[in-house]
Amino acid sequence: MKSAVETLNPTRVRLSIEVPFEELKDSLDAAYKKINQQVTVKGFRKGKIPARVIDQRFGRGAVLEEAVNDALPKFYTDAVNEAELNVLGQPEVDITELKDGETLNFTAEVDVRPTIEIPDYSGIEVEVDAVEVGEEDIDKAVEELRERFASTAPVERAAEEGDVVTLDLEAKVDGEVLEDGVASGVSYTIGSGELLDGIDDAVKGLEAGGEATFASELKGGSAAGKEAEVTVKVSQVAKRELPELDDDFAQLASEFDTLEELRADSRKRLENMKQYDQATQAQERVLEKLLELVEVPVPEKLLEDEINTRKHNLEHHQLGQMGLDLEKYLEIQGKTAEEFDTETKEAAVKGIKTQFVLDELVNKEKLNVNQEELTEHLMRRAASSNMSPDQFAQQVVEGGQVPLLVGEVARGKALAVVVEAATVKDTNGEVVDLDDEEEDETSVETSAEASTEDAVETSDEKAPEAEAAEPEAKPEA
Repeated sequence: MKSAVETLNPTRVRLSIEVPFEELKDSLDAAYKKINQQVTVKGFRKGKIPARVIDQRFGRGAVLEEAVNDALPKFYTDAVNEAELNVLGQPEVDITELKDGETLNFTAEVDVRPTIEIPDYSGIEVEVDAVEVGEEDIDKAVEELRERFASTAPVERAAEEGDVVTLDLEAKVDGEVLEDGVASGVSYTIGSGELLDGIDDAVKGLEAGGEATFASELKGGSAAGKEAEVTVKVSQVAKRELPELDDDFAQLASEFDTLEELRADSRKRLENMKQYDQATQAQERVLEKLLELVEVPVPEKLLEDEINTRKHNLEHHQLGQMGLDLEKYLEIQGKTAEEFDTETKEAAVKGIKTQFVLDELVNKEKLNVNQEELTEHLMRRAASSNMSPDQFAQQVVEGGQVPLLVGEVARGKALAVVVEAATVKDTNGEVVDLDDEEEDETSVETSAEASTEDAVETSDEKAPEAEAAEPEAKPEA
């Protein structure tokens, strides 16, 4: 076999492959054997039909088609390996010449990873929010904890903002009560926004036994998105009572003996949260700066596939679970279809560029992923997917996605390397040492993994790069 490579553009090549006919012998033998098992010819036992009879009865062209389709993947793969190409996705194959007994010539156009030069990134500088925790932040955190320990007491008066009411609900669409539109004994805090639009105005001012009817668009159920006539009846009005902010509350709500200790712990927790947010912000901004420094051509077909994948995942998975369609989603977001398409394309381009650049960094810095790092990443991904580690690991293995997880960890480590080399200052002009603020180096890499996952997000947890698929073409006899 002979092959030659022609570069069509920075992300696409054409392979020209010439195969001497004798190298098709094994595939021709396999073709005759396969056809033998599929057809019946009077006078011959199944599987014992001579090749010349198959040629006469079914045509030599059928045999050649079967043989060539069997042989193409091997010759294509050999040519790719010989040229040391890093291919993306499926090739477009065209058989240019097939002479029975002489030669097989074909071409294969395929996208390839572009050659990327990683510049000196040590001069990258970014600014992030300063870690500042004020008394008002602590007050808010303690108040939220206080709200969790609130109790209720029935009252004999009209319902007010903040009260907890017990409700019976009935929803009708076009005058018909929905099968899943009836509920009783529903506990609802007025003003929480956790039920239907319009329900707050409907129940305010009602005492126990009071009833009101209002119109609202249903958020879920069999009639999600439809306008419904909702009847609500109040069976009880209760006032929320908050515990006193004292040492007794600290002992009730935490492991601390005093309110002062509880507030000190709240400060520490808020500082840790803001430090983590600061580290994530630093990584996102360093990544943006890095992408600005590197010229990254994006394969058109890969970009098209990535855009379609993102749209499909949004429409058929995320929005479907919320009972929304794309039109309603755009209305809620206040976006036009054109704005949505532009944003989706920009996100897809960024995702592809991020993967290409960080993968190149992995190679340049010779970064490896050990079993402990992979296991920790798997456990984090399992938790974010609301699955047990064993369930998630089984899904990953069965789906052949272990290399994808390894790639995610490696890219997180690559970004962490760049962040460590960058200068990060907060809005007060102070240099931020992320190593000091994080628990250890692994924490930086963990946060970096999250940043890179967001950037290269694709549906079904698949990276935007596809493995080289087996080519298939139908030759003419």
